[in-house]
Amino acid sequence: MENRQPGFGQALLCFVAIVAAIALGLFALAVDLHAVMFLCLFWTGLHCAWLGHGFGAIREMMGGAISRALPAIYIFVLIGMVIASFNQAGTIAALMYWSLGWLSANWFLPLCLALCALMSLATGTAWGTAGTLGVVLIGAGGAMGLPLPLVAGAIIGGATFGDKMSPISDTTNLTAMSAGTNLYRHIHAMALTTGPSFVLALAIFGIAGLIYRQPLAAGDSIETLREALRAAYGLRPAAVLLPIVLLAVMSMRRIPAEVAMSASVLAAMLVAVLYQGQGAADVLNALWSNTPGATGNAQLDELLGRGGITSMSWTLLLALMALALGGMLHGAGFLAALLAGLIRQVRRVHILVAATIGAGLLGNMAMGEAYISIILNCQLFREKYREQKLEPAILSRSVEEGATMTTGLIPWTTAGAFYAATLGVAVIEYAPFAFFNYLNAFVSVAMAAAGVGLLRRGGDTARAAAGV
Repeated sequence: MENRQPGFGQALLCFVAIVAAIALGLFALAVDLHAVMFLCLFWTGLHCAWLGHGFGAIREMMGGAISRALPAIYIFVLIGMVIASFNQAGTIAALMYWSLGWLSANWFLPLCLALCALMSLATGTAWGTAGTLGVVLIGAGGAMGLPLPLVAGAIIGGATFGDKMSPISDTTNLTAMSAGTNLYRHIHAMALTTGPSFVLALAIFGIAGLIYRQPLAAGDSIETLREALRAAYGLRPAAVLLPIVLLAVMSMRRIPAEVAMSASVLAAMLVAVLYQGQGAADVLNALWSNTPGATGNAQLDELLGRGGITSMSWTLLLALMALALGGMLHGAGFLAALLAGLIRQVRRVHILVAATIGAGLLGNMAMGEAYISIILNCQLFREKYREQKLEPAILSRSVEEGATMTTGLIPWTTAGAFYAATLGVAVIEYAPFAFFNYLNAFVSVAMAAAGVGLLRRGGDTARAAAGV
């Protein structure tokens, strides 16, 4: 039977059913997302078969999408090893120790934003940052008499910064992989809009800090945490910073991410064995599945026990299933049909960027997770960005600004629920003060409208005409 192209109605039915299944499975039935994804794959496969595609062709669509993402999948595995080895070497513990020592009563709020950004950039996790450093900072802010929603907004903004910008963040790598761009090109594109947004948020929190300035009264709890880190790890900078400095230098020299990460893992293993006194077998086993830290503080130990290849399995398996789903939606023409029906009238770049960001927000609201929203929106908007002669890095940047940046601002997402439970502040209370998270979207659209910060195919960059 000859293959047919889906109409807009069938494409919309297929896509809406996928979103509805994910929302129903996650929120009403509490079903694991992977199991829901299996049903979505089966549903989409039936639609492909209805259009005349045989099983071999359907399998080729799924396999082709996964094979194109193999380089990023290798990086996913390495991310777990980097995090585990950095924890074993004391690199993460040292960064936390020094960060807590920088707290200042006069500049508490901007320091909250900056320290959480530093921590999340080093660890690649917004949740881990909020669950450790964030807990300390929310307690310190409360003791100072600061409004807790304001403190929580600074914590969430800083934690999200690293989740978006860190080369070892799962969402950063997932978005680059889904959009078909280089990891470092993706980070470079994001820096063009994230940098101004972060500086603007720092300024706002600086002004707020001067208005609400109070004497710092939580020094004991902070010093207790620092003492636990100091007792458990050697903190000599020349040793513990070697792995992360090596990773940063190799990354800046545009050495392939796989090589840079592997070298930093080896360096961290040497530091863990030769300086921290860890057993070689324990360090090697940690690369597969890390063990909790030994500071005596449960929250610290949980963060310092992150990492290992197994820690990436949930995200990696979900990414494989979502890539297979995206392969069918793209290969059978569903995304093309939706594109023609939904964004055919988009003519200007800033409108396209705004639509992509809005789709990320709606995807988070509908599905409760950023992962699926990231992959599907990269598939949905890819051709439109190509038509506008924009690099895939601009697509990946816009998708992150819609998905990664907003997931913690929605009460029913997993991120929103985690932050609210961890910090003791409801999402609806801290969301207005998470300035960085939503300012980034406005800055991105405004820059696109001005033709600034756009990476064009063929090498034309910053000031290309926004309406072309």
